[in-house]
Amino acid sequence: VQLQASGGGLVQTGGSLRLSCAVSGNIFSIRTMAWYRQAPDKQRELVATITSNGRTDYEDSVNGRFTISKDSAKNTVDLQMNSLKPEDTAAYFCNVRGLRTSHSITMTDYWGQGTQVTVSS
Repeated sequence: VQLQASGGGLVQTGGSLRLSCAVSGNIFSIRTMAWYRQAPDKQRELVATITSNGRTDYEDSVNGRFTISKDSAKNTVDLQMNSLKPEDTAAYFCNVRGLRTSHSITMTDYWGQGTQVTVSS
């Protein structure tokens, strides 16, 4: 299983970026898809989650500015980021959690390689 993230870059305060993550390989059952971020010298934090039935959840600081969406047919998860702030600067990682095979009894986490988002003031 591979997760390929793209879409990061440099943007000014107030600007927008759209991150995309493509999942390849076989996962028997995906339960959640998510985006995390990690700023220098800080712990990785959960930014947004979308469940298999489409329920979304956001970290408080991005609620109302970021939108997570998925395309189950294409196995992709996107993060639309609007009204970006300098404090959004971080490496962003996509995550998929699910059952690897039909015999799996525990969830497996899969991670993308990270894409850098830099917001200038």
